[in-house]
Amino acid sequence: MTAAPDTYGAFMLQAATVVRLRYVDCGHDGLSPAQATELADVFERLANGDPALDQIDPNEAIALAHRLLDNDHPEHSRLWPRTP
Repeated sequence: MTAAPDTYGAFMLQAATVVRLRYVDCGHDGLSPAQATELADVFERLANGDPALDQIDPNEAIALAHRLLDNDHPEHSRLWPRTP
């Protein structure tokens, strides 16, 4: 994880940390460790301004980050990984 250049980036890094802690390290229901790692990677890439993720709506990413931090049904987000 690298330092974020702004508040948005710092918030995305915080969301990545919560995803890794809750769903990878602690095994919280809702995401497999692989899905959680992938989602955390997306947050980290957003934090660092990866242009490959320009199609992701920043407002949706912020909303999901808030849901994750508040533990308020993050699965309702369009960015939440879906299981087949």
